[in-house]
Amino acid sequence: MRASLIQIAVDPDESIDARRERAASLVAAQRGADLVVLPELWPVGAFAYQVFETEAEPLLGSTHEAMSKAAADAGVWLHAGSFVERADDGTLYNTTLVFTPEGERAAAYRKIHRFGFDQGEAVMMGAGEELVTLALPQTVIGLATCYDLRFPEMFRGLVDAGAETLVVAAGWPERRRAHWTLLAQARAVENQAYVLAVGCAGTHAGVPQAGHSIVVDPWGEVLAEAGADEEVLSVEFDPSRVAATREQFPALKDRRLGLAPPAVLGEPGP
Repeated sequence: MRASLIQIAVDPDESIDARRERAASLVAAQRGADLVVLPELWPVGAFAYQVFETEAEPLLGSTHEAMSKAAADAGVWLHAGSFVERADDGTLYNTTLVFTPEGERAAAYRKIHRFGFDQGEAVMMGAGEELVTLALPQTVIGLATCYDLRFPEMFRGLVDAGAETLVVAAGWPERRRAHWTLLAQARAVENQAYVLAVGCAGTHAGVPQAGHSIVVDPWGEVLAEAGADEEVLSVEFDPSRVAATREQFPALKDRRLGLAPPAVLGEPGP
């Protein structure tokens, strides 16, 4: 399976419309990939809280339209990162969309863990309530966004729901880049799953981004890692290694705490 992680840069001098067009072009250039992934809140910038309200879109807004077309043009499964969604009741959400190679929306995930403590996203946005997994032809992916990476119980829930490949879209700051790498590897090792974690480049509202998108295998080995600048990180991996790893070293079978009944795959969210 081939995945392309698009570590797009957010430039404050570039309009949101121009960045949507550029993101769509970058996706279109990935024809031949099985899965393409964009980072968190790339239309506005993950730390650009001051524009969340003014730039929020309905689910079927400009970002949905552009990314649906990009997926169809490239013929790829597209994890379109996330955008600021305004729900029908006016609540804002940090929402991820996934599209089929035909451009149909296959899943939507509203970020569960909001970052900011008593400011920014944490007070401006609503919290998602549902874990989301999605069966692709080669693997089952589990969806997570940025700050979610710090909550291991969420990833165990995704594994219980069948996830074999954990996809994390982020706008992670440079000052905590060491945590980014450490946590991505930890989530892979403890869940015996692939982790595909894509971040932004550039600077969001004065906050330098970590970049360093990373792909980790079920043993915690780094298969590929980007640098700090905008780039497309492409990697081939074998999804069957998840089952093989779990059979060879069956640690998940020895769990005693936090066991939950299997979840049903579907399309939660908006």
